[in-house]
Amino acid sequence: MEPVRQVQKKYCSRAMLMAFATALVFLFAGKKGISRGVVLGAVFSTINFVLMGYALPGRIKREKGKASLVALRGIMMRYAVLALPLVIAIKFERFDVLATAAGLFMVQLAILADHFSRSLPLSRRE
Repeated sequence: MEPVRQVQKKYCSRAMLMAFATALVFLFAGKKGISRGVVLGAVFSTINFVLMGYALPGRIKREKGKASLVALRGIMMRYAVLALPLVIAIKFERFDVLATAAGLFMVQLAILADHFSRSLPLSRRE
């Protein structure tokens, strides 16, 4: 489980850093709703990624029939977690809906940015 937690910490902290940097830019531009939406989406994106990591050992150790049911239940729960910030953004005008939706992809963007930076010829990481 330790490698999973290390990966979670790495990507979630980068995703939150990217979200806060993006939110700061929009905050200075006077777009508070966008700032709030990006951070809201990023927080729930991080929660979703952590939930995936916690569910991973349970899916691996089960037999096929039970694993399918557990996986389906986990997916439904994670979709609910991802729907919650969108519902909040729709219900409250303080949050921009599109920025919230974009914030939901922050962990994925952090992963893509990491892989892209590793593929650069100037990258010294192994």
